[in-house]
Amino acid sequence: MSLWKRVRKLMEKPEPPKPEKTPMSLVPGDIVEVSLITYEIVGRTEWRVRSSVWLTLRDGAAIKYLHIDQREQLRYSLFETIDGRLDAVEEVPTEIELDGTWYYLEDQYSGQVTVNGQTPFGIAGEQYVWDYQADNRKLLRIEWQDGRFQLYEGESILAPDVRVMRQS
Repeated sequence: MSLWKRVRKLMEKPEPPKPEKTPMSLVPGDIVEVSLITYEIVGRTEWRVRSSVWLTLRDGAAIKYLHIDQREQLRYSLFETIDGRLDAVEEVPTEIELDGTWYYLEDQYSGQVTVNGQTPFGIAGEQYVWDYQADNRKLLRIEWQDGRFQLYEGESILAPDVRVMRQS
């Protein structure tokens, strides 16, 4: 190495450190711990208008979904898919009874989503979402995109129970 290259290297500013990943910036390949279980993130669906992401998590053969909603503070919910069927998007009810538990419509929205990795709906596009809550604090989520419904059941997760373990 020449003398000039060495002097130039000494004078260059060091490369700034990369910002630490936040839960809202996680992408496929990152590792996250939710309620003491470690998952690999294999997919990401994002609603930019709502500041919300839907992460597909894998732990071995088990698949779960982490919903992160940024409001005045981050809100987390962990979901699993459930079997069920609805006939038409126009007929989604405001109250649903599943296995003796009544769920009441809490939020309904639609918008353009972007997807990355393995997600329930493999393509970006317009997606409709209905979020329900039961009296026992259980959650139900219905998604519709491209003529297909997905149903999920889950629960709220406390913020300290979600931790970024490793980033890609």
